[in-house]
Amino acid sequence: MSNTLARPPQVPSHIRRVGILFAGGPAPAANAVISTAAVSFLRNNIEVIGILYGYSGLVKYSPENPLVEGRDYIHITHKILKRTRNSQGILIGTARTNPGKDISEPAHLKDPQRTAPLRAVYDGLRSIGVDALISIGGDDTLKTANKFKLFQEELPEGSPRIPVVHLPKTIDNDYMGIDFTFGYFTAVDTMAEEIRNLLADAEANRSYFIVESMGRSAGWLAYGAAIAGEASLVISVEDIHGKYETSEEFVNPKTGKRELRRIMDLQQVVNRIVATMRVREEAEGKEFGVIVLAEGLAEYLPYSHIEGVPRDEHGHIAISQLNLARTFATLVGNEYTRQTGKKKKITGLQLGYETRCARPQAFDVMLGSQLGVGAYRALVERRLDGVMVSVSGQLELNYVPFSQLVDPQTLVTVVRYIEPGSDFHRLARFLETYVNE
Repeated sequence: MSNTLARPPQVPSHIRRVGILFAGGPAPAANAVISTAAVSFLRNNIEVIGILYGYSGLVKYSPENPLVEGRDYIHITHKILKRTRNSQGILIGTARTNPGKDISEPAHLKDPQRTAPLRAVYDGLRSIGVDALISIGGDDTLKTANKFKLFQEELPEGSPRIPVVHLPKTIDNDYMGIDFTFGYFTAVDTMAEEIRNLLADAEANRSYFIVESMGRSAGWLAYGAAIAGEASLVISVEDIHGKYETSEEFVNPKTGKRELRRIMDLQQVVNRIVATMRVREEAEGKEFGVIVLAEGLAEYLPYSHIEGVPRDEHGHIAISQLNLARTFATLVGNEYTRQTGKKKKITGLQLGYETRCARPQAFDVMLGSQLGVGAYRALVERRLDGVMVSVSGQLELNYVPFSQLVDPQTLVTVVRYIEPGSDFHRLARFLETYVNE
């Protein structure tokens, strides 16, 4: 029988120095991922370089502008990793710089101008001796990791290759290829506590709060927080179907052409919220509540609401500038008064930023730790390149090739939505105020 208390044996490795890079928004348990990945390599005599603030320093690299230790990168040591697994924040910082923003199809990888930022990343990593890269981030960061791998495939034969593995991160939990992403449950727990506090406030004042939850593309965070926080109703992008959807023509400012876009029927959604309020008041004797809306609904607003709102390097609309919650608070308040002849105090609040660096709960630390160790096992034990580390079941490791997660023609990832009618989706319907439609 094998010794169950024996550490897995060291594996000879061609890797001498690994780089760890974190990009995109923060998430609880980020340091669990970073520290466990780092210590796995350090204990096997492989140096670890922490790339500071995502790709922001790497894209500026040139022989005339070299990377500077302390500004662009640090050496991660055992001393730095002292009791960091449960700590808050991000040891190496983060940024949203996107070195692959000019590449939207495979042919672009042959264009030296479009690939210049990726070339700077490659040359910058080589300049500090990094011969393997761990990418930690959301779907945009996964796209960048894939483009970095594809860029290297276009290098002249014999050029050194930097294998890259990706660790999935998002509190939104909208990731294909993994059941849950690290930080999700901590974010849900933090938001749920806020919702419960708001419920007590609403009851004391016979009022309502409309909470805008993070979750740009899918409703996992909004639904999780609403279920755990005992909200009165939750609505996300997955719910914009049937009578709740419509379409409109608009002039695309980029092309100048008239286009058709799918949007929510704003009046129908407002009516559904007011229906919940009236049932609570008239059938249950409750003159208060909390309504949760996923921020991604902002993308489904009529064009008149989003015209002129800026977008980031990944093409995402600046949702925080729209204040969806406040918009709905006004619309719902007016409709409630129109239907009932009474006024109701309704306050719109944006929640989510306070969750991103919350102290991680145990499951997220465990999940993040397994992903961090998985990066070591992928690069050293299996010598893999171009895979995302995934976890399923009882924290079993899986390695999913980028090719299964990224469209080979458009080079974009696929969002994982809540499946309408699934048991998770129906759970909220069972628990919230029942409205017979």
